[in-house]
Amino acid sequence: MKTCLDLIGNTPLIELMSFDTKGSRLFAKLENHNPGGSIKDRIGLSMVRSFEKTGALKPGGTLVEATAGNTGLGLALVAATRGYRLILVIPDKMSKEKVQHLKAMGAEIVMTRSDVEKGHPDYYQEKAERLAASIPGAVYVNQFANPANPAAHEETTGPEIWEQMEHNVDAVVCGVGSGGTLTGLSRFFKRVSPKTRIVLADPRGSILAEYIRSGKIGQAGSWLVEGIGEDFLPPIADLSNVSHAYTIGDREAFETARSLLRHEGILGGSSCGVLLAAALRYIQEQDTPQRVVTFVCDSGNKYLSKMFNDQWMDEHGFLDRLKHGDLRDLISRSHQRGETITVGPDDTLKTACNRMKQADVSQLPVLSGDRLVGVLDESDILLAALDDPDTLADTVSSAMTKNPETVLPSATLRDLVRLFNHNRAALIVGSDGTFHGLITRIDLITHLRNRLDT
Repeated sequence: MKTCLDLIGNTPLIELMSFDTKGSRLFAKLENHNPGGSIKDRIGLSMVRSFEKTGALKPGGTLVEATAGNTGLGLALVAATRGYRLILVIPDKMSKEKVQHLKAMGAEIVMTRSDVEKGHPDYYQEKAERLAASIPGAVYVNQFANPANPAAHEETTGPEIWEQMEHNVDAVVCGVGSGGTLTGLSRFFKRVSPKTRIVLADPRGSILAEYIRSGKIGQAGSWLVEGIGEDFLPPIADLSNVSHAYTIGDREAFETARSLLRHEGILGGSSCGVLLAAALRYIQEQDTPQRVVTFVCDSGNKYLSKMFNDQWMDEHGFLDRLKHGDLRDLISRSHQRGETITVGPDDTLKTACNRMKQADVSQLPVLSGDRLVGVLDESDILLAALDDPDTLADTVSSAMTKNPETVLPSATLRDLVRLFNHNRAALIVGSDGTFHGLITRIDLITHLRNRLDT
């Protein structure tokens, strides 16, 4: 009888047909089909087996790792089936879906800062290493320097691609997180197919592509793509066989991943957008048709609250939307686009309560048609229901604030702050009575942050 660990690897490879490839053929290896949902299942199993083989990891022992999420999921898969304790140190930019998935699998999460570089005590790798040293019998997995990491790809991923591509591969495009995938594939193809080019796909802000181009380690920036890109050279990363390196910005990566879903039906993660964009650039530069392989490294279901969420994309400036030059540009959930969470005056307070909880908001505009007739917040519901919970069956109109203060789109940022000081969100209503949406404190903070970034 097989366990889920026996399902790791042998993932499907398909040809992508909806992109302009100039006569070349572009293939994607669907690593999101691994049981843990990513390519990192391979190294999770390989590294744990290595510790078991050397005796460093005893039955019931503890694994500690620094991870952007997917290696943690691969380790959690192994830990759950083999009875190990797992502690993961994760940068705070990771998607909430990844964190929730890890917790559901029994991993213990230690969150740390994502705005610090190697050498800082809160840098996730250094924090994980210190933590492992403080726990008797624990091993620091250290995917960044663990030889079992590239070995997994040299022994499984590379041979699978070689067979699936019928021994004819012109280029393989991959990213570097720990460096295991690129290193393992480089070793395999250098041995069986020296003509196969290894192409690096790197998020803008990472130092790796520039290092390939110039041999110099530049200053790292920041990026929102998860799982690939680094601010240092990972010890196991052998970049000597990389022939091309492409830098891909967050926006291009997210748009490419979203296009993959729309046109190919493949729900890939954010790193997949970087890899696919780089593969397409490589193909466009070639004079002869190529057979190119890249990866869907993990599933996009871990990023539904991020790059597949229009509100998140808009907040980060990745959607081209009409700009008004006034406060309407600060509204994260526009009523005209059908994004505002509202209630009607005849809805029940229980309905309002459910919508607040589902949308994680504390205040709801009350609309009659498209006209604002009131506002309802948590304190209104609390006051109405405190003495008699049956009051939740009453209508919203019985508890809402009627004729609430509104703000014209032409008002200033200081007008918003004045409202915020009174613990109210700003209700933006035009001079013609049209309701546009709410502006909250975090909307204003996001606006100021975006101005700083531009």
